[in-house]
Order: sequence, then structure tokens, then C-alpha cells
Amino acid sequence: MRVLIFASTIALAACTAERPGIVVLNNNETSDDGASAASGGLPFTVTEMGNFDEPWAGAFMPGTNMLFITEKGGTIKIVDVKTGRMGSVESGIPTVDYGGQGGLGDIAFGPDWTPGQTSGGSIYLSFAEAGDGDTRGAALGRGTLICDEADSCRIEGFTVLWRQDKTDGRGHYSHRILFSPDGQYLFLTSGDRQKLDPAQDRSNNLGAVLRLTLDGQAAAGNPWESEGGSAAEIWSMGHRNLLGLDFAPDGRLWEIEMGPRHGDELNLVERGANYGWPVRSNGDHYDGRDIPDHTADDGFAKPKAYWVPAISPASLLIYSGDLFAAWKGDALIPGLSGQSITHVDINGAEVVSTTTYDMGNRMREIVEGPDGALYALEDERRGSDGSLLKLTPRP
Repeated sequence: MRVLIFASTIALAACTAERPGIVVLNNNETSDDGASAASGGLPFTVTEMGNFDEPWAGAFMPGTNMLFITEKGGTIKIVDVKTGRMGSVESGIPTVDYGGQGGLGDIAFGPDWTPGQTSGGSIYLSFAEAGDGDTRGAALGRGTLICDEADSCRIEGFTVLWRQDKTDGRGHYSHRILFSPDGQYLFLTSGDRQKLDPAQDRSNNLGAVLRLTLDGQAAAGNPWESEGGSAAEIWSMGHRNLLGLDFAPDGRLWEIEMGPRHGDELNLVERGANYGWPVRSNGDHYDGRDIPDHTADDGFAKPKAYWVPAISPASLLIYSGDLFAAWKGDALIPGLSGQSITHVDINGAEVVSTTTYDMGNRMREIVEGPDGALYALEDERRGSDGSLLKLTPRP
């Protein structure tokens, strides 16, 4: 393993929308004193722990050092982060529709796992699935993970539980998986599939955060339950490309999504809220057409933070460990175009400040390890495989 100490830090302070190019928080201006987040460089040491082919998501088998990593082409690798031993899931992975933003997506261990259990629990996967004609959509499925050895596993009885409405194109699947803290519900992000208007239409399940049962059905108590159909699945709507979802220790649900041309958003997700896409955005269309910015009286929920220019947020972690004690309860966001990891200081329902760390490569995923260390996946490194990076506090 090769240990790297990055030497540069980019600190970005909050400002108003009239000053583009800097992070905007709650439309309130704070000063930028230009101070770096840690004297002499980044506040963490970076250790490389192997390379992966288009890694997309990672999850630890509960109570173990075994990190399962999905690769977009349709494979799952396993790495013991304590010993460095590598393995794979040999069979039972669903066939994926690979191309564009599509392929194998998120991975999550079901609430039935007990800490230290090494086989026999449920595993959830999201992926892009081909439909009739030239259509496709995200799908969510579940199977039983069987590991005869620590580094050799298979999935048995994989069954699709939920399907996104299918359409043409290969973008904005989103399909991030998250279980409620009590383990009773499954939250799932469903992107707008680059179709814009469906995000304001509850007759489909696009552009939304969904709240489902563990079997993939609409959960009782959802805000539009009485409408039936896709509307009954929806917890919040008016979203674009939702690539991160996590609960804070206080039970609040946070979500990160890519804006169009700039205007990436960090949202506090609330039951029945509409976040405005594509009617409102702090970014514009790629062809230069204007999208009205959020205003106080527009009737939509406002982002707690947004980024101009975009960082292209790819996932979201609300840190809960003790190793980075000062970050407990805060958000960590890997950026693709930003080639960065952004720390967002959260106090209750509000964002206090942000600091962005230059990682020098497109960052796809960040996962908290059992020891509180952070494990970050590069998307790709200058056209080659992306590395798994272990981040620990600097001495």
C-alpha cells in the first residue's frame, strides 16, 4: 500500500448568489478569511488500498472489516480493509444495462444482519435494467448473501422488488439505497432520467425520494398514499439526479443532488416537500437557457446549500464515528467534476459552513469504516482504474 499526504487545501466560504463561483449557503453571506482547514495541508493521511474498474458504491458487511464494492460493469469486489485481502461475489448478480450512467449501482446490507454475521443475510442492489425497445430504468432487488469464505461469496434467490418507470436514455437513474434508523423502511432515490417535467408529476416515480417497505412496496403513511399508484411511493418530489442520501444522528434525512449547469443542492428532506425541479434551480440549462432561481415566495423547499460552479456530488455520508471527532454529525460529499471531498458543518437543520479538499481525481463514493476511518472511491484516475483510499486523521 502506498501512503500519500496531499499538500493542498481549497477552502470555500459561503456567499450570496450575486457572487458566483463560490459555495452559497442559505442565501446568507459569511466572510472568507482564506484560512486553510488544516495547517500545512489536508487534515487526513491518504493510503491507497487497491484499484477497481469504475467503482460506484461501497458498503461494509456489518460489524466486519469486509468492504463490498460495486463496479458499474456488473461485478462486486470485496476487500478486507484490515489485511488487504481481496475477493469477489462470484455469482447471483443481476444482469445490468451498462452504458452512459447506467450499470450496477448501490449496495446495502439489509436490517436483518447482526454485527459480526458473515453469511446468510439479505443484500440489496440497485442497477440499470433494460426494458422493451430502446428503454431502460433503474431497478431494486434483494437476495441472500452466502459467503463460504471471507473473500468468496455468492447471491442466492435475487428478486427484483421495485422498478423505475422506463424511458429512453442512459442518465439520471440515481438509485441510492438507505434504510431508516429503525430498520422498518427503505428509502430510495429515483432520478428524473433527464426528462425534467416528470419530477413535478406524481403519476410516475421519477425525480423523487421514495419511502418503501423492505419488500419494495409503497409504505403506509406516505404523503400521497391516497392517490395510489406511483404517488403512493413518493416521500418528496421535485428532484433532479439524487446521488446521495443519509440520516443524521438526530434523525433528519439529508440528500445531495446534481444541478443542471451548476446549482448542485444539499437538501433537508421533509415529508411531502417539493424541491422545485425543473421549475426552479440555482443553475441553468446546459444550452444556456435560464432557470429561475429559488425565491422566498416560490412555494418550493429551498436547498440548505448549493454550489456554483458545480462540484458534481456523487454520494453523501453523514459521519457518525469518533476518529474524526470534530466531524461527527456533519456531511461529507465526494465530487466528480470538483475532484474533491467537501466537508459540510451541519448544526441541526442548518448548514454552518463548508470546506472543500482538493483530491486531484474524480471522487465517487465515501464510506465510514467500523473503526471510524473513511474509505473513498475514485471514479477513475485519468482514464485508468479508480483507487480505494483510506483516510485517517493526520498525526
